[in-house]
Amino acid sequence: MTLEKKAGDPQTAVLLCGHGSRDTDGVAEFETFYQAVTARLAPMPVDRGYLEFAAPNIGTSLDTLYDQGARKIIALPIMLFAAGHVKNDIPSELNSFAAVRPDVAVEFARELALEPKLIAAAGARIAEAEAKSASGIARADSLLLVVGRGTNDPDANGNISKLARMLWEGLGYGWAEVAFSGVTDPKVGAALDRAAKLGFKRIVVFPYFLFTGVLVKRVYTAADEAALRHPEIEILKADYLKDHPLVIETIVERMGETDIGMNVMNCRLCKYREQVLGYEAAAGQAQVGHHHHVRAPGEAHDHHEHDGHGHDHGHEHPHDHTHDHDHAHPQERHR
Repeated sequence: MTLEKKAGDPQTAVLLCGHGSRDTDGVAEFETFYQAVTARLAPMPVDRGYLEFAAPNIGTSLDTLYDQGARKIIALPIMLFAAGHVKNDIPSELNSFAAVRPDVAVEFARELALEPKLIAAAGARIAEAEAKSASGIARADSLLLVVGRGTNDPDANGNISKLARMLWEGLGYGWAEVAFSGVTDPKVGAALDRAAKLGFKRIVVFPYFLFTGVLVKRVYTAADEAALRHPEIEILKADYLKDHPLVIETIVERMGETDIGMNVMNCRLCKYREQVLGYEAAAGQAQVGHHHHVRAPGEAHDHHEHDGHGHDHGHEHPHDHTHDHDHAHPQERHR
């Protein structure tokens, strides 16, 4: 089914699934992004829902779309990599909804991941930061520090290293390093101190994030502090992705993948599917969300709350972690 045909079908709707943030600036940016996607997909109905800290939550928005007549909902995770939120938390929300709405087809698109359009958008943000400097330092004399969110999923963390390599080679930097804002190492401050010892005249700090929030602001604070410790080095702070047009176009591509069976999540290095080195005990863990305790005020989860027990509803999960089933699901397919 083409996007144009979907746009004329009032029974098909889109849900943008965000994480949510305690930072009001981050929520405001997501809302602006939501409006931009809504305009791009018009007249198709579009709503947004959050896992935590902001309203409306995903369950509430699913109910809203259903009440508006949607009988096919394409759920788009507005997240860069497939870690716990994409593999566990959002599917848990969708499964809970599907259990009590059997007349709705819920399609779960894949994460944004590493795509040529997003790499180009990242390159554009880095170039914007360079353009604001009058120093004239060449990229060959500069080090690029790519900063990720940081998770306990080694596959998602590894994508930051791959992105750094592609930007390093694609843009012609003298060197590239990676850092993370939390959960895993190296943290931004330590990475900057190490990078300062390599002799480059400039360090460009690029946070590979979609929206601002506590973590992005932490990255920029660490960069400012490092600039004071290393005044001999120019440290530039590149902007994050936000609503760059190429991000919007990637969203549209993810929608189209659901129609041709290409909404595939890479499970080959998933710690829940395979016994990945160092994470062997995680293989086959139950798929249970953990965000009920941080719903936004007034956003109780109605029919999606199940007294704390697991979400086993007798239907297939978009990302089941067990190994005794076929890997081709109607909602989301796995490589």
